[in-house]
Amino acid sequence: MKITNPSFHREITPLTPGDCLMVFERTKESFDFPVHFHPEYELNLIVDAAGAKRIVGDHMSHISDFEMVLTGPNLFHGWEQGKCTSKSIHEITIQFHHDLFSNNLLNRNIMKPIKDLLKRSSSGILFSEEVTKTMLPRVLNLSNNNGFDSYVELLSILYDLSNTRNQRLLSTTQAREDDFYNSEKIKKVYQYIQIHFRDKIKLEDLANELNMTTISFSRLIKQRTGKTFVEFLNDYRIGCASRMLIDSNDSIAEIAFKCGFNNLANFNRIFKKTKDCSPTQFKDNFSGIKRFY
Repeated sequence: MKITNPSFHREITPLTPGDCLMVFERTKESFDFPVHFHPEYELNLIVDAAGAKRIVGDHMSHISDFEMVLTGPNLFHGWEQGKCTSKSIHEITIQFHHDLFSNNLLNRNIMKPIKDLLKRSSSGILFSEEVTKTMLPRVLNLSNNNGFDSYVELLSILYDLSNTRNQRLLSTTQAREDDFYNSEKIKKVYQYIQIHFRDKIKLEDLANELNMTTISFSRLIKQRTGKTFVEFLNDYRIGCASRMLIDSNDSIAEIAFKCGFNNLANFNRIFKKTKDCSPTQFKDNFSGIKRFY
């Protein structure tokens, strides 16, 4: 799917390269997060929100009291208030990296159901109310397991979901696979930024690392990411800041400086542009049970 709608923004998730998955559970009074997309898979289970509006790709519909949807990488998705009047919306979100399960693993015969499930998720999969009710205790329990047990249980949940009946594909168009990781040069850029993001990084530094001119390097970044180098760097820094806002008790100023921003006002401006909310609002929005494994 070609990303053209300016009202849909790319979410920088709190997952780091070292994480396998994130589990986030909360009870809230309304849907306030905009329609978005990200390169991670997401399993969203929502209870007591009948009448809310579901948007997945080019699909739009109102939901029942038991909702569970699996979305693939870079597929637009989001839930809006719609006709929902509930003030105790229960939401559990599981996010995991697009490469959590390697192709070598997925190509094994026993993994074929999960491989097919993940492939179908590029259109968004709605599971039946009966399946959602059955899976609810297991999804809730994910945040109570230790890291390895959570990984194994996620694998088990995906396997069981892959064999359920009455799955419904939501979007008639699919998100195109992100080819970001197919470029060795971009991988080197990403690895360099992972190490040095707290420092002042100049475009010339990375161009030299790749033995490229600054013009050629800028063109490479733009072609592969759709962003300028500064935008790409800031995206990574904002992702790190998002994780710290959730995971630490540091002040917003401390987090800004730890993530490479030497000006708090500039950090606040870029954060709001990237996440469509202020750092304080983002932190408040994640005031629930959250676990990273």
